[in-house]
Amino acid sequence: MKNTKTFIRELKEHAHVDLLKDIYLDDSLIGYQEERYVKAIETYEALFGEGDVEIYSAPGRSEVGGNHTDHQYGCVLATSINLDALAIVGMNEGSIRLVSEGYDNILEVDLNDLEKKPKEEGTTLALIRGMAAKLREEGYAIGGFNAYVTSDVLVGAGLSSSAAFETIIGTILSGLYNDMKVSSVFIAQAGQYAENVYFGKPCGLMDQMACSVGGLINIDFEDPANPVMKKVEVEFEDYHHSLCIVDTKGSHADLTDEYAAVPAEMKEVAEKLGKPVLRQVDPKEFYQKLPKLREALGDRPILRAIHFFNENARVGKQVAALNEGRFQDFLQLVKESGNSSYKYLQNVYTNKDVQNQAVSIGLAVAETVLDGHGVSRVHGGGFAGTIQIFVDNEYVPQIKSAMDGVFGEGSCHVLKVRKYGGMKVLA
Repeated sequence: MKNTKTFIRELKEHAHVDLLKDIYLDDSLIGYQEERYVKAIETYEALFGEGDVEIYSAPGRSEVGGNHTDHQYGCVLATSINLDALAIVGMNEGSIRLVSEGYDNILEVDLNDLEKKPKEEGTTLALIRGMAAKLREEGYAIGGFNAYVTSDVLVGAGLSSSAAFETIIGTILSGLYNDMKVSSVFIAQAGQYAENVYFGKPCGLMDQMACSVGGLINIDFEDPANPVMKKVEVEFEDYHHSLCIVDTKGSHADLTDEYAAVPAEMKEVAEKLGKPVLRQVDPKEFYQKLPKLREALGDRPILRAIHFFNENARVGKQVAALNEGRFQDFLQLVKESGNSSYKYLQNVYTNKDVQNQAVSIGLAVAETVLDGHGVSRVHGGGFAGTIQIFVDNEYVPQIKSAMDGVFGEGSCHVLKVRKYGGMKVLA
């Protein structure tokens, strides 16, 4: 650990430029990151006083393929990105005391009381308590710390700000009390546990895995306790394409029921066929029994099951296309994925509020402006939030101008694939 004043001096003297370039991959962002780090440390000092600290980071994620497949033990393709949650952390005894940017109150979790609190469901406290409880249950050491957390991962925009937060809590406990020996996979699983059990949201595991592990990864969740993970070595810049995420400014608030209905309806189909999840269902049997399934369940669960079968197979095709350098085939598969999400999964807008279809508007404008120079699709959980665009580098200015024109300045983010997941940055 180093004193907060030491870190501030080093950052102002540009002592960590190479490290920041390695993490954030964009020379134009280094000045911003240095200022951001300094401001975060100064805020920590104002909250907890000058002292010895460590600095941790956890990235947001972008889903590339496998939209709503993970909760059915399917396959996904996801990447960490160079937007992150950043934590300034000092040790204390007995409790986790944390302040998030934009909030004045200190959240405190007593480590002697890690039982689930029903009144905390849906809160940050639930995520902290759930992470600490799961690490202790697995036999890892836990202990107290003070932390100030700031994040540029867009909240409610499908980049997994909650998974980045869970990852940073797990990484802090790994770094402070376990010599960074808690595996990134287990931290991801602990994040899912905290979100499912303590927070009360029935999410899958993809978000946490992408944030915790880092890089472009292909994950097979057929055995969710032991997911099979493979790195996919590709640089989109080699194909003169950029990855853009557009924030359509729709909030994910009050959409928990919509998200919960997706896995619930898929599981209804699986259970009618004698299996707990769709990954264990034979698609041929599904189609043979489709008329009876429609009669029993209605049509939307059937359509969502069709999406799963097609999307799960599509992930493998995407990985093969990237590994074999067939980038145009990959882009076509991204487009097919988006079309399936729109038509069959039906997660582009909520039927509860049909006059608010910002994601639909974004996709329509993007398709018009791209005019064959890229592809777009709904991004993440859907219903509100973001769209994803793979675009020719020469068309980035046009697409950024169009998206910012519709949704406001700064809505279109041109991102890099970050190679690190949750990490200790400086100590």
